Amino acid sequence: MFHVQRNLEDVQSGRFPDRVLLCDRGTVDGAAYWPDGGEGFFAALGTTKEAEFTRYEAVLFLESAAVGGLPVVEGGNPVRNEGIDAAAALDRRLRDVWSEHPNFVLIGHEASFFHKMARGLDAMRDILARLAAKT
Repeated sequence: MFHVQRNLEDVQSGRFPDRVLLCDRGTVDGAAYWPDGGEGFFAALGTTKEAEFTRYEAVLFLESAAVGGLPVVEGGNPVRNEGIDAAAALDRRLRDVWSEHPNFVLIGHEASFFHKMARGLDAMRDILARLAAKT
């Protein structure tokens, strides 16, 4: 998945160099799934966490409902194959990996998905404004 993610990002960035590329996942995600931990993941792929972080201007991390013990996780998504405890543990591993990014923004879980998305959109607007100010 690392190579697929990287290639998709590179193709889209190459096709649309003047646009912001918004990704649902990133090349660093695999470190949370890697059996030997993040260092083994990056070593096996011939890269480093720092090198991968440079690919992303910012990270907007939407915390899973599982972290709050919200029942939407169990039975609410037929594609999800883990229970609430496993989903919360995975969320923590992903958060731990990404939280070291210098422009990491956490959007915590909420009982209201609408409120969580509104907070996420506000954070995205702030990120885009900072990027526009840099150019």
